[in-house]
Amino acid sequence: MELLELLIFAALAAVVLYQLYAVLGRRVGRQPEDATPLPASGRSEEIDARKREAASAILPAVGLTALRNRDPSFDPARFLQGARSAYEMIVKAFAGGDRETLRRLTAPAVLAGFERAISAREAEGRSEVLEFAQPPRADLESAEADGDIARARVRFLAEFRSRSKGPEGEAVDDKRTAEVWTFERRFSNRDPNWMLVRVDAAEA
Repeated sequence: MELLELLIFAALAAVVLYQLYAVLGRRVGRQPEDATPLPASGRSEEIDARKREAASAILPAVGLTALRNRDPSFDPARFLQGARSAYEMIVKAFAGGDRETLRRLTAPAVLAGFERAISAREAEGRSEVLEFAQPPRADLESAEADGDIARARVRFLAEFRSRSKGPEGEAVDDKRTAEVWTFERRFSNRDPNWMLVRVDAAEA
């Protein structure tokens, strides 16, 4: 009788142990070894930087394609270099009241606005000299072909020191500006130079 009871208890224990193994021995849900390793901080920043660079590179892609179809020689890097030089020349010309330089680089509507501001400053007996703290940053925001017009918008960030003189004396002012400048040129015009046709404020 005792032997029979022992056999029954042993069988019951085997059944219970089997059920526990069946439940606890399975891999339930995501295990620690299943987790995808997180990239190191430096690697993550590098990936983010590459994503941002790729995104900025493709933003004007559609417009660039159309523009290059009309002007295969258009080189964004070379254009931005020229736009940066034009920006520095125009800003310094405006500060110094150099109307001739402004006339060569800006469209009539933009020139008229500059001339009004220069005339108002001269009427008040003021003068200004401007120096850039470092080369301005230039980013191509968009480029397009609109009929016979090639158009490009460039975002400039600049830091400079302004030295002004007026009836109340001299003043020195450090400034930081953010603007979007729109340049245009005609495909049919042999002159390869671009003209500034619009200036808009932007967020720094």
